[in-house]
Order: sequence, then structure tokens, then C-alpha cells
Amino acid sequence: MAAACQQSRFNPNSPKVTLTRKRMEVPFLDLSAHHCPIQRQLMEAIQEVVESSAFSGGPFVERFENAFAQYCQTDHAIGVGSGTESLWLALKAQGIGPGDEVITVPNTFFATAEAISLTGAKPVFVDVSGETLNIDVSLIEAAITEHSKAIIPVHLFGQPADIDPIIEIGKCHGLFVLEDAAQAAGAEYRGRRSGSLGDCASFSFYPGKNLGALGEAGALTTNDADLARRLRVLRDHGQAKKHQHLDIGWNARMDGIQAAVLRVKLQRLDEANEKRRAHAALYSELLRECPLVKTPSESACNRHIFHIYAVRVPNRDQTIETLAQEGIRCSIHYPIPIHRQPAYQHLGYVEGSFPCAERSSSQLLSLPMYPELTQDQINHVAETLKATVENQAKWDD
Repeated sequence: MAAACQQSRFNPNSPKVTLTRKRMEVPFLDLSAHHCPIQRQLMEAIQEVVESSAFSGGPFVERFENAFAQYCQTDHAIGVGSGTESLWLALKAQGIGPGDEVITVPNTFFATAEAISLTGAKPVFVDVSGETLNIDVSLIEAAITEHSKAIIPVHLFGQPADIDPIIEIGKCHGLFVLEDAAQAAGAEYRGRRSGSLGDCASFSFYPGKNLGALGEAGALTTNDADLARRLRVLRDHGQAKKHQHLDIGWNARMDGIQAAVLRVKLQRLDEANEKRRAHAALYSELLRECPLVKTPSESACNRHIFHIYAVRVPNRDQTIETLAQEGIRCSIHYPIPIHRQPAYQHLGYVEGSFPCAERSSSQLLSLPMYPELTQDQINHVAETLKATVENQAKWDD
């Protein structure tokens, strides 16, 4: 099989492959399986909020903020309405705006760049490492100009970026370092939790995240008391106290119900992340003998928590279609790098500007990944993927 995998050259005129394996439905994400064991605790938490009528901000948000700050090993956590809001508020709290530049990567969810643009600043992209697909630290300084104000390293798929040298670059050039930890709640870098690594960190609690709300929610973490104060003011229409608006902010408050739900789920996050890590290890072992399927790498200094388990394969689009025929639902993160999106054509980047990010965008295939996956499901996904790649190789023999 290995030799066949290495020789694969997909012919688009070849007939579709039909595998003779037993069909098994494997969803990409199963939130019902995730919520069923804790449904009673979730309903009790929601009922407590309903009975107290503390729906926006208030004691339930404060309790979650305290618990999340402790979890992230930071002094402060600020609950907000979404991960996108958290990115935008962090930049706004630093006074970043028109004429400024913020350095980040093109292989991330659109919100990372969108938040920069919503301040009026300009996103400046640098390429990523071919191994981890996180920001290539060696390319950052070349992107710094007199207009640079911040760096946003993205902890892609649940693996922290190589943050220590980024912090040193930030100190040297006076740049704010904002972790985009939307996919990395519970990940670790050199024994320190994501959220405690940079000047500030942004989290998303979108339902599919490792720590997911029952709707939209996000948070910021920091050890800077003054920054935390500014963030709390900005998330509440710029109010330091009722009817006294110190700044033009936004309604970015976290809902009490989401905070109560997140506090229940936070108690189980480490256990859930360990299950993800075990699933990832099994996937990698099962796929080890097919070199054409490149499994994700984990840096020795990191504790990757596998929000996404993304492999790289040739003929990605045909592969995902064949897996779907077999009942296996996969996804793609992300098929179009941000610098190639129509919304950012005005920046002047062209195809080939960021070869590692562009190459990975055509190869990455995100396999089913959630704590409640069974070993049988993982075996089925891996064996079907290997059979699919083997069949594609045979088409051109």
C-alpha cells in the first residue's frame, strides 16, 4: 500500500471509487453525544439563571470569569459575546486603528483578519511553518514596519504557536502580542496554559469548540489589570459605571445562561481534551503506514488539544467526496487562505505570496474529532481513508 500511495496521481476522468467496506455513519461533530451525559447539570444551571433573571452580565458571568482565569493561569478573564468580539475589543483597547498594521497569518478563520480591519487597521500576513502550520517566527521581523502595532499568533487547531520568540520580538519592537486561542482552550506551551502566554488572549466558545457554549460566547484573558479594566469598559458601551461613558464601546456582554453552561463544561474540559489527545494518537498510529497521508505534528514543547485533527492528502476534494459516500463526514479548515479571499484583494497579495499556507489549503482534510468518538469509529475512518488513497493510487497504475 505504501508504494501505491507514494505513486498516486489522481486522474479526474477516472470513475468514482466504490469501497467494499461495511458502511458506518461517523459525523464530523456530535454535540448530542457531548451534551447527553451532562444534560441534567446543564438544565439545572440554566434554571438557576432563569430563576435569578441575571441574563446579561452579572453574577453568573463573574463566576465563570473567575473560574476561567484560574484555569488559564491568569489574573483576569473578561467574558464577551463571541470570539470575534474578543479579538476586536483587545485591539481597540490598545488604541489600534486607522494607519496601523497588525501582523498575523493567512491560514486562519476569517475573524482573525476581520477584527483587525474592523478597527480600521491593516492586516499584514506572514507565512507559516510547513510542519505545525503555525506562524513562521523567522518571517515576522521582515514584516514589521513603522506602522506595526501588534502580532496575532494563531494557535491553529489547538496547538500553541512558538510564543516565546514572538514575545521577544514584541518587546524589541514595542508590539502588543495577542494570542488567538479560539481553538486552544486547555492547550499548553512549555507547561504554561494558552491564554497566559502573550499580553492578552482571545477565546471563542462557539458550540463546536473544545469548550463550547450553547450559542455564541467568547472571552479574553490577561495579567494586565489596566487592560482588563479597559476591556470591561469597552464591552459595556464604554461605561465605567451606569450612564457614564468614558469611551465609544460596544454591547459585547456575555449572557448569563452561556456563562453558567460554560462553568459546568469547564469542569470537564481537561478530561475531554485528554480524550481528544488519545483519539489523535490512535488516528496517527493507524495512519502511520500510509506515508501519503501526512498526520499532524506536535511540537515537543506543546500539549496539543486537537480541536481539529487535520491530515494532508493529495486529491483532497475527491477523497472527502469518497469518504462522504461511506458515511464519514469530514471538513476543510480552511480551503481559501484569507489573502486570496475577495474581501482582501485590495491588499495586493497574489497567488504564491505565502506558499506554505497556500499549499496546505489544498491538502488539509479535517477528520471527525470529538471526545465521544469510539475506537470503532476511529478505526473505520482510518481504514476507509487508507483504502481510498490506495484506490486512487491504483487508478493511475
